[in-house]
Amino acid sequence: MTINLKNKAEIVKKYGKNEQDTGSVETQIALLTEKISELTEHLKLNKKDFQGRRGLLMMVGRRKRLLSYLKDRNLEEYRALIAKLNIRETK
Repeated sequence: MTINLKNKAEIVKKYGKNEQDTGSVETQIALLTEKISELTEHLKLNKKDFQGRRGLLMMVGRRKRLLSYLKDRNLEEYRALIAKLNIRETK
């Protein structure tokens, strides 16, 4: 259910400012998106995993707060990131 180090390094390299930039908002959102998609697939198979469902809801809430922060700080980066990650439909 967790992201392995190889996948994490690839995501950080793709969305971060450099290869060790794990703290930027864009990188955190990309990592959370990957975890959310993996956990969603897990929950499709394990319908009674209520703790996993709670973890998923917490991750979605954290990603929502980070996206809101990014939207307030830099609207163009926000739009580019949600298009890149294919999170929601853009208007």
